[in-house]
Amino acid sequence: MDIKDLLQYEKMVKFDLPESEREWIIEQANMLEKSFEALSGIDTDKTEPLISPIEVQNPLREDVAHKTFSRDEILANSPEQYDGYFLVPKTIE
Repeated sequence: MDIKDLLQYEKMVKFDLPESEREWIIEQANMLEKSFEALSGIDTDKTEPLISPIEVQNPLREDVAHKTFSRDEILANSPEQYDGYFLVPKTIE
C-alpha cells in the first residue's frame, strides 16, 4: 500500500487522517501484505478445505410429533382472558 491507495480509501470512507496516522497505517498494511505473501507460498494443492476446524457432529433428535394443546386448554388456567388471549396488567402508561 502506498499513500495514493490510502488517500483513495480515506476518500471512500470520508476520513481525513493526520499524516502520522497515515504513515502508521501504511506501515501496518505493508506488514500484513508481507505476511500474506509468505502464506501464499505454502503448497495447499492436496489439502481438503475445512468447513470447521473441529470435528464435531451435532446429535440430532428424531422428529417425533408431540401432543399439542388447544387454545381453550391453555387458557383454562389463566386468571383472566379476553378474546382468546391472556389478559395481563398494563405495564407501561
